[in-house]
Amino acid sequence: MGKHVNGPAGGLTILEGLDLEIDAGEAVAILGASGSGKSTLLSLLAGLDDASAGEVWLCDRRIGDLDEDGRAELRAGRVGFVFQNFQLLPTLTARENVLLPLELTGTANAAERADSALERVGLTARAGHYPRQLSGGEQQRIAIARAYAPRPSVLFADEPTGNLDQQTGEQIIDLLLDLRQASDAALILVTHDPRLAERCDRRLRMRDGRLETLA
Repeated sequence: MGKHVNGPAGGLTILEGLDLEIDAGEAVAILGASGSGKSTLLSLLAGLDDASAGEVWLCDRRIGDLDEDGRAELRAGRVGFVFQNFQLLPTLTARENVLLPLELTGTANAAERADSALERVGLTARAGHYPRQLSGGEQQRIAIARAYAPRPSVLFADEPTGNLDQQTGEQIIDLLLDLRQASDAALILVTHDPRLAERCDRRLRMRDGRLETLA
């Protein structure tokens, strides 16, 4: 798999010759310097961007065979996302943020599932609060509840501890890995945090557009 783009100075290779397979329930950390292509790789694996070469399969479907609507349908309920900047909707309460993807996919017992997810992240008491009324760690826990509530097969996390202090970041690491184990979802992490990477099943480093396995 590869990703090539055209720029003012000509062609630019971002990723090249990648061969990656991630098993159900596996936690994989992808490390690398800023600009090394980590987030681009995450976008390709999630079907948010197109590979220039090779194939990408997600949940047993070849992404290249699907249009944008087909990819969105594939991700719905099967793929979760956790971002560095939380990406909660500011006009919705914590509970409403968790409930939204469940309602959009017509999930049975959506309210019960949302409440259960909030309980799992320890924020039942904050269910009626808006994001602006929550700390950064609480917002990220809400984002994790939202990602896991649909019980996805795959969870993508892009620098999930990047905006948090060390103590809060460690709590988020514990939560992500505990929920991954409980749900048996594959967890693919882009991170600069060696503490997080070391607790994953496999560590990969992006260097010069290629992946290398770390001991």
